Amino acid sequence: MQPSVRFVLALHNHQPVGNFDHVFQQAYQDAYRPFLELFAQYGPELKIALHLSGPLALWLEKHHPEYLDQVAQLVQAGRIELLGGPFYEAILTMLQEPDRVGQIELYSAWLAKRFGVRVRGIWTPERVWEPTLPASLAKAGVEFTVLDDFHFLGAGLAPQELWGYFLTEDQGQVVFLFPGSERLRYLIPFAPVEEVLEFLRRLGQGQPGAVAVFADDGEKFGIWPQTKEHVYEQGYLKRLFDALVQNRDWLQMCTFQEVLRSVPPRGKVYLPECSYREMTRWALPPLRAQELQQLEQECQGTPGEELLRRFVRGGFWRNFRVKYPEANEMYCRQLAVSQRLAQAQLQFPEAASTLEQARVELYQGQCNCAYWHGAFGGLYLPHLRHAVYAHLIRADTLLDQVEHGSSSWVKAAVKDWNLDARQEVRLDNPQLSLWVAPSRGGHVYHWELKPWALNLLATMSRQEEPYHEQIRHCAQLHADQVASIHDRVVCKQPDLDQHLIYDSYPRKALLDHFWPLELSPKELYQGQAPQLGDFLQGVYHARVRRSPEMVQLVLQRTGQVQGHRVEITKCITVPSGGTLVQVEYRLQGLPPEPVRFAVEWGIAGLPPEAEDRFFQDLSGQIHGHLGTQLCWEQAQGVRLVDQYQDLVLVLSWSRPGALWTLPVCSVNQSEAGFELVHQSVALFVHWELVPGEQQEWTTSFTFQARRWSQLALEPTSAQARQNP
Repeated sequence: MQPSVRFVLALHNHQPVGNFDHVFQQAYQDAYRPFLELFAQYGPELKIALHLSGPLALWLEKHHPEYLDQVAQLVQAGRIELLGGPFYEAILTMLQEPDRVGQIELYSAWLAKRFGVRVRGIWTPERVWEPTLPASLAKAGVEFTVLDDFHFLGAGLAPQELWGYFLTEDQGQVVFLFPGSERLRYLIPFAPVEEVLEFLRRLGQGQPGAVAVFADDGEKFGIWPQTKEHVYEQGYLKRLFDALVQNRDWLQMCTFQEVLRSVPPRGKVYLPECSYREMTRWALPPLRAQELQQLEQECQGTPGEELLRRFVRGGFWRNFRVKYPEANEMYCRQLAVSQRLAQAQLQFPEAASTLEQARVELYQGQCNCAYWHGAFGGLYLPHLRHAVYAHLIRADTLLDQVEHGSSSWVKAAVKDWNLDARQEVRLDNPQLSLWVAPSRGGHVYHWELKPWALNLLATMSRQEEPYHEQIRHCAQLHADQVASIHDRVVCKQPDLDQHLIYDSYPRKALLDHFWPLELSPKELYQGQAPQLGDFLQGVYHARVRRSPEMVQLVLQRTGQVQGHRVEITKCITVPSGGTLVQVEYRLQGLPPEPVRFAVEWGIAGLPPEAEDRFFQDLSGQIHGHLGTQLCWEQAQGVRLVDQYQDLVLVLSWSRPGALWTLPVCSVNQSEAGFELVHQSVALFVHWELVPGEQQEWTTSFTFQARRWSQLALEPTSAQARQNP
């Protein structure tokens, strides 16, 4: 007797590269372990498909190999079908072809070695699809993947046609595609089990032999807010499993491969670029997202609601790189590493072992979670961004070793590094890498310290998000209501609306400001600092000077301050070794009215409110944690100390001036609610320019990274004076 419905229950368990160990551990204890333990108690009639992302699988292998052992037993028993995918959960369409194939093949080989099976299907990260993917998947040995039914509706299929699977092709390469049900994603585990069964029963009555697929995050079974109590303590998952077993006379639990063997495809389909419905909304600019939400609300309950949901969608995943310039910076950085690695593999075949290490570092730096933002923190989470950069910097450092060995060297390269049709300049030595954008205010947008694998400018600007209106209106769900993270509105801190401040420029380094004299630190914090000049984002002309001992980038712009012609020249000098950077400023044609001239330095990657991270003056006195708002009216330098990373940053300037520091904090969404997140600290060194006979004004900066463990052994200047 043929079953009325074949039901595939597919789980995607994932933790990103760089996530905190305690988050992995909590996810394991609250979701992954209890789900598997309960599932194992049932017999062969209960089956699932399971995808463990590579970062999570490696963590489990190290910390809980018994979990993987139990998975292996269930795989051998035919109760779990393993899905592969890109090893480090990269969005496939973000990668060049060799990286797409390489990531998938690397993980397939790992799974084969660990579990003794060849995986035939993959989890496509975030279900981001483009029409050219089938050829890449087939080249990597993939036979099928699962997407959302939303993709298929976008191709013009009707909802009733989606209860099966399809074939597609690109360049003659065929793969099979399963539509995952959006309706089931919202029913499980939030709707009563009886409602889930009734939905499947009606499906079987209307379409005997239908294939229904639930494919969603395993974290919703214990990690999403309030789901641990709901799913396990209140018994939802056991009731669901019991119901699936008890109704096996008409409802058959299947794996994807069992469906492929027993049911023919429903036909051929060519899907447009797409992701799941929510992702397409998140990819929209804020105003467009609000307009789409308003349209959906206007159509709710009308005959047009279903047609709207079927034919109208939001944006394109790649446009996250437009919506968030920081995402584009990371994308272009991994692309530069990938291209450099490909070239090195051709030039240095004898360095295969080192190049393989670089490839794995690159792949880790392609983990998708930090490249976009939606219901989860994503791009707004500093530790995820810094993990991406750490792996990319390590990959680049390995390539440095292959190309240069242990010798001292320095070089400058001019190229359109960030793909904006304008030239950027990269300055490199064995310990340091600076990336400068002359056409965007002459600012530095990557400041990479190779010994620490740290990008000091992995900053995040504050910008408007569609959900900020919810914060302003203080919308709340009842605390005892279990709901999908897409429906929850919870503020994790009070007065978040007071922090909805937006930046009009990127929070980078060597940003040139002209302010009125009366500007206060409070106005600066609130984003109310008027620009009296046009240098902040203006175009600087650039030229590079090279020698074996150093490279120097000379940036010059003639602009205006309050209508008066002013010229700024700033020279950035990087020597052939070490982390010391020198910057010289020369201003010519001072404005006739008194103004403040400020140079902004953004610093990311040094968390605030920790005892082992703090400001010091140059004499060694501590002045608070790195979230402190300093207001020094006379200074010539400052230290930023991070004992945890064994790092101290020393910034000094030749002309005494004022120093203000500003913590840059965003208000963003996470699965647990809205939260305030420290992104970086901005340092403003500024001076009052007084008109007079002097028409030229100069100052210089030195910036150096040092080991705190070494600096702490040296006497401070005050101690040196006491002990001559």
